[in-house]
Amino acid sequence: MKKIMPSYVRVPLIFAVVLAAMEYFIDSGEKPAFVEYPMVALFLGVFLFLLVAIEIVVSAVDKVTYHLLTDEQRKQLEEAQSISFTESAWFQNWMQKLTKSKEIEEEKDVLLDHDYDGIKELDNVLPPWWVYLFYATIFFSVVYLIRFHIVKEYNQDSEFATEMAIAQAEVAKYKTTAPDVTNVDNVVLITDAADLAKGKALYESSCAACHRADGGGGIGPNLTDDHWILGGGIKNVFNTIMEGGREGKGMVPWKATIKPADIQKIASYVLSLRGTNPAEAKAAEGDLWVEEITSAETTEAVKDTVQP
Repeated sequence: MKKIMPSYVRVPLIFAVVLAAMEYFIDSGEKPAFVEYPMVALFLGVFLFLLVAIEIVVSAVDKVTYHLLTDEQRKQLEEAQSISFTESAWFQNWMQKLTKSKEIEEEKDVLLDHDYDGIKELDNVLPPWWVYLFYATIFFSVVYLIRFHIVKEYNQDSEFATEMAIAQAEVAKYKTTAPDVTNVDNVVLITDAADLAKGKALYESSCAACHRADGGGGIGPNLTDDHWILGGGIKNVFNTIMEGGREGKGMVPWKATIKPADIQKIASYVLSLRGTNPAEAKAAEGDLWVEEITSAETTEAVKDTVQP
């Protein structure tokens, strides 16, 4: 492979394959994965560094191995294959500048005097690529210190708030096109002011003609008392608006013209009218409704009463 594909082609190709794979498997939205997720960029940087380091080590091993061969073996090797890219003058000069390594014939110039049981040591300088990388980390730390601890551009709290705002905007955008899955089984009471305001607007445009704007009742029953013809609570009110009232004389079903999520807002707004006692309200109709309390809610209520 080394003969077929030189390192200056092999390294970018492997890096591009890994980058493409991460972009394919990591869902980062419209932005590239290494931009959306800094850890991906860090991984790619470390991966590229390792690729280059491996190529340098392999090249050094090849060089040492070649010098250990006899003249006859070298001749046989050169006859078996043509001169590869790693043996070209350009590549050798580039590697020399990158590593500042000494040829075996020049090792005597950097050989230290001491000897440990026949083991000698070379006084080689640090490879320039390592030194430059070390300088880069120092520069990065200075920029990081100034940006986040002196200028205080932003901190983790503000970053979290920004990311949450972006996420909420994406959720809101998704909801505009997402299928509505609200139904009588999973509907819950809404207490958010913005949703209740929308529920009020829908109520006034669709329901006020029969129930009055204040919910006091007209053609339809009073919605502010505790009596309900078809049952109270969020599930019953939601279902009544969805499916309509009593057959032949009740409210028409609204499910064909109002989507379930908006019906949930209307039902929640209707329930918020309880106890408002509007002027000239219609007399109560139906049965007194008492909201059922689940066993979990009962347990929490007991805990609250026994706490000191």
